[in-house]
Amino acid sequence: MTTLPEADALAGLRDALGLLKDREQVAQRLLESSARHSFDPDKELDWDAPFEEGKWFWPPELVSLYDTPMWRRMSEEQRILLSQHEAAALASLGIWFELILMQLLVRHIYDKAATSAHVRYALTEIEDECRHSKMFARVITRGGTPWYPVSRVHQNLGRLFKTISTTPGSFTATLLGEEVLDWMQRLTFPDERVQPLIRGVTRIHVVEEARHVRYAREELRRQMLTAPKWSQEFTRLTSGEFARVFSVAFVNPEVYTNVGLDKRAAVAQVRASGHRREVMQQGAKRLTDFLDDIGVLRGAGRRLWRSSGLLA
Repeated sequence: MTTLPEADALAGLRDALGLLKDREQVAQRLLESSARHSFDPDKELDWDAPFEEGKWFWPPELVSLYDTPMWRRMSEEQRILLSQHEAAALASLGIWFELILMQLLVRHIYDKAATSAHVRYALTEIEDECRHSKMFARVITRGGTPWYPVSRVHQNLGRLFKTISTTPGSFTATLLGEEVLDWMQRLTFPDERVQPLIRGVTRIHVVEEARHVRYAREELRRQMLTAPKWSQEFTRLTSGEFARVFSVAFVNPEVYTNVGLDKRAAVAQVRASGHRREVMQQGAKRLTDFLDDIGVLRGAGRRLWRSSGLLA
């Protein structure tokens, strides 16, 4: 066991992306950014404004059935209704994921100095995620759609994952849950075809999630250099399996039933859709490039990522 202070012991660490930044300096900058750019959705958004007729709840190109034979047979009204239910399903998925993330962050800082900027930023991120989960729940309620929980199997897999996950595994899963949705939301909030409330929700989420991604990326780089070899390999496997779960859970099949479509036929057409496959891979590309650079996408874990459909 080293007797050097952590900052001295880790000084000069370098990976394929370059020299690692000081953990405390990164956290301090993120704390300063949080002080300048944090939002209270209850006050920032006009929750009472009526929805605008003919506007989407998610960009049509990001709706799962886009450009399938079933999509081409649907009326414009039914397509917009599907976008509303898919937006609710993604908000529901976001709540599930953020509840897992908050528990992983608490585990990460449990035995670290509470006075450090690194821990204070983790607590700040947990505050952000609490607001996001409440915001997502409120937007589901405002739209009058059902809450779309993940399947019982995925619920239990999430419970298992947050119990056994290593620190690098936790940050890899964090990035998976944040970066694909972030890519979609960056297309959504400036899109004037989309309902103003949805654009407002996604704008807040994008601004605050940018800090969360930075924190997770910097910590994962550090972990993939310093964690034991068994932990690094375990991270490769668990992240690949989590990618498979995430890709399946991304759209709840019940949305199709609730807008009057044949669920089995819709799921089959989504799975066969080249457009949908391209959307998901494009949404994950920035993340998979990063994970490849730092050594996460190797061996059996890489094969699991490919089977998820998120890695080309």
